[in-house]
Amino acid sequence: MKCALCDNKDCRQGKNCTDIATEIDYEPALETMQAAAEVESRYMELTRLEELILFCKKMKFKKVGLAFCIGLSEEARIVHRILARDFEVHSVCCKVGGIDKSDLGLVKIRGAEAHETMCNPLGQARVLNAAGTELNIILGLCIGHDILFTGHSDAPVTTLAVKDRVLAHNPLGAVYSRYYRENVFGVELEHRR
Repeated sequence: MKCALCDNKDCRQGKNCTDIATEIDYEPALETMQAAAEVESRYMELTRLEELILFCKKMKFKKVGLAFCIGLSEEARIVHRILARDFEVHSVCCKVGGIDKSDLGLVKIRGAEAHETMCNPLGQARVLNAAGTELNIILGLCIGHDILFTGHSDAPVTTLAVKDRVLAHNPLGAVYSRYYRENVFGVELEHRR
């Protein structure tokens, strides 16, 4: 499948291009799919944060986790307070545990001699697993760390924001920017007819 390169997207009108995506037992996912469809039905009305809150309410979640990057501490504080109006919130910073990068032979940003605490996505997952969260939210975890956190979280995971220090945490800026597309990635837009 190369759906990203398809110009027609006839699936929107009911065309089935593959049996693999339809030979599925949807029953175990039906509750989540129903809540997601209800949120989707509010298309262009709500911000992602408002959608997240609505989704959690539809799913009847009581306890949510927030795994965040220390570089987004202020944003995490605000999101925690907003979510705490409706849910029991457990938040955990990426530096949890205070483990030096040297302990695992990890590359340091500031030089080999200084203490530099590593990001600990496995520790973040463990803390939220112990809290018994029903949904975990990623706020700005580094690439790779987000993958590790997601893989070790007992609860389902969604992303509120991804880290992109260069583009103010908006990685699609590189896609929307003609300069980046053409000069950094060497990709020009195809003109549609």
